Amino acid sequence: MNRTKILFKAAAIAATCVCLLFSAGQNAALAQTKTEKDGSMTIDGQVKLDKIVYDFGDVMLSDGPLTGTFTVTNISGKPMAIYNVVSSCGCTDVKWTRQPLDAGKSGTITATYTNDEGPYPFNKTLTVYFSNVKKPVILRLRGYSHEKKQPLAQLYPVHFGNLALKTADIKCGNLSQGSQRSDKIIVANIGGSPLKVSFANVTPGLSISVSPNPIPANSTAKMTYTITADGTKWGKNYYYATPMLAGKSYRALEGGRSVSRLGVWSFTKEDFSSLTQKQKDDGPQPQFKESTYEFGNVAAGKIVEATFSFTNVGKQAFKIYKVDADNDKAKVTAQPQSMVAPKGHGEVKLRLDTHGMPKGEVLVVVTLTTNSPLRPLVNLFIAGYIS
Repeated sequence: MNRTKILFKAAAIAATCVCLLFSAGQNAALAQTKTEKDGSMTIDGQVKLDKIVYDFGDVMLSDGPLTGTFTVTNISGKPMAIYNVVSSCGCTDVKWTRQPLDAGKSGTITATYTNDEGPYPFNKTLTVYFSNVKKPVILRLRGYSHEKKQPLAQLYPVHFGNLALKTADIKCGNLSQGSQRSDKIIVANIGGSPLKVSFANVTPGLSISVSPNPIPANSTAKMTYTITADGTKWGKNYYYATPMLAGKSYRALEGGRSVSRLGVWSFTKEDFSSLTQKQKDDGPQPQFKESTYEFGNVAAGKIVEATFSFTNVGKQAFKIYKVDADNDKAKVTAQPQSMVAPKGHGEVKLRLDTHGMPKGEVLVVVTLTTNSPLRPLVNLFIAGYIS
């Protein structure tokens, strides 16, 4: 095994994970949002947006530039202004209401995407700065550009009967405890008559609906899903719902496997947004002896026992809420201690079953969700070679 090569790979993945952790922490770094029943969003109780995602769905390159408008309402008790809107690339032009908005008044943010980047999915961001919201708000323009028209059944290849989706594995994004995260995707009725859709066996914490419902024949609709973090789930979790068409469930094929339900997943971490910087600095803080466990060169089928030792160098007790691994072959052998006192020591233990894993270099990423404001997510690595 080339130890230097594996460690270099671990470092590269660690760098990638830093970016992912920033993304996973965006709900804390950005303004706090709340989903309303009408699908709108309130931001810090100050601003209301009719939407935070403008989904164009499937469009043609020949359609030319695409324009979407977000309505902004001042729900605070004093005047506010849209200070600035910054687009993620030069392909998106933005205009917004420049004059201050009195309490209860509305304005708009209008963005136009050039739609000339090729037949690909697009997901453009707008970073919005409001005068009465301390942190920026992210809006999105997304869709899928095509060169030529395709039938609905082809555009939406996962079929639960006549209910068709692009995927049954749906990402809802990242959220903090005590908050909600909502999004919408476009679904299709590929049948020749209206389709009434309901959902059964819905995981607590998930709400899901379709509009219009019934979905007109050979047409599309929007499916809205919302996850509410209630303190019972941490890290990456799936929420499930079984589509029911006229009271009947169907199985769909995706990626060569048969599925009977939709899986909506999100990543949930602690909310530290109300803490001062001093409170964050004085909080718990884990210091790991090693971030990578190297198991060397092992024969296929061998069980690898990995142990990561740490010291809590913070001023408050440290807790690991959840341990997630990016490979199902890695399992936690013992739940971490409920609390580790300041200057106390702890361990995270996992077992990696290499049976059935491909031969060659192995790098498993283990993510800890913690109560440390400075290290809410910690990445560890199990690395080695299977011969």
